[in-house]
Amino acid sequence: MNEPRKKNPVFGVGVMIVVLVLIVIGTVLFNALRSKREYDETLGAQSTTASATASATASTTAAATPSGASSVSSASNPSSQPSAAQ
Repeated sequence: MNEPRKKNPVFGVGVMIVVLVLIVIGTVLFNALRSKREYDETLGAQSTTASATASATASTTAAATPSGASSVSSASNPSSQPSAAQ
C-alpha cells in the first residue's frame, strides 16, 4: 500500500540549530539582567553609604560648631594636620 516516508535529516539539524540559538539568546538575556541587578544593588549601596556618611558628617559638624563659627572642621582640612615624618 503506502510506503513509509523517509526521515529528512536536514529537518532535525534545523530544529537543533534553532534550539541552540534560542538557548544562547536566553543565556545572554539572563546574564545581562543578572549583571544589571548586581550593578543596581552596588550603586544603591554606594549611594546609601554616601548619603549616610554625608548626613552623619553634617550632623556632627553642625553639633560641634558653636553658633557664628565656621563649619569647616580640621578633619576635612588636611593642610591643618601635621604631616607624618618619613
